[in-house]
Amino acid sequence: MAGTKENYFDLVYQVVRLIPRGRVTSYGAIANYLGIKSGARMVGYAMNAAHAHLDVPAHRVVNRVGVLTGKHHFATPTQMQESLEAEGVKVENDRILDFEKVFWDPNTLTLD
Repeated sequence: MAGTKENYFDLVYQVVRLIPRGRVTSYGAIANYLGIKSGARMVGYAMNAAHAHLDVPAHRVVNRVGVLTGKHHFATPTQMQESLEAEGVKVENDRILDFEKVFWDPNTLTLD
């Protein structure tokens, strides 16, 4: 993908802002939506920097099997889980329960 890292991060943040409350998506699903199939790591880098953007619900982005791999980038080790649970997402041992049911795929977006 051509462009600067900041532009890519902004695209990632635009997608993350679309994740509905009580739902989660993965780094890879975002990268796939943006046309970068192997770009999950770059999405991860963007999410690590998301703390500077208070309007980005970074807690809704997890790894491909529903593990809270980004929890270390929050203010406290439990903040990511607490934010998800406040939206009704069940978490146990740093893993989303019923991951398939709460997973949101950005590729299902339709333009009205």
